[in-house]
Amino acid sequence: MKKYLLLVVVLGLAVGAFAQSAKGPVISFEKKTHDFGQIVQGDKVEQVFKFTNTGSEPLIITNVQVTCGCTTPKGWPRDPIQPGGKGEITIAFNSAGKIGRQDKVVTIVSNAANADEAKISFTTQVVEKKEQPQ
Repeated sequence: MKKYLLLVVVLGLAVGAFAQSAKGPVISFEKKTHDFGQIVQGDKVEQVFKFTNTGSEPLIITNVQVTCGCTTPKGWPRDPIQPGGKGEITIAFNSAGKIGRQDKVVTIVSNAANADEAKISFTTQVVEKKEQPQ
């Protein structure tokens, strides 16, 4: 009986050790949200989101998905990011035709082990543009 118990414990430790080493790529953002504050309707703003691959394998970003045409992914690394490597994703927002509070979420599609957490977002308050007196 002791042999079986010992075998179960050894197998459990081996599986745990393998799971630790097979962790894969992990995308870790410096900050996942940004507040542009108040902007005037028609303003165009951009934010750079910096990240690090804190995993054990190369990170490959295949797409950056936005929720509407007012938000644009302007750039992200196309080459694999090695473990410990850094990258940036630039997101642009065009407030033309928008008014009031805006909350936008951007989804990063990748091979990251934590892909379900790979979302960044921003908020802003768009105010109406005042006409200049002539």
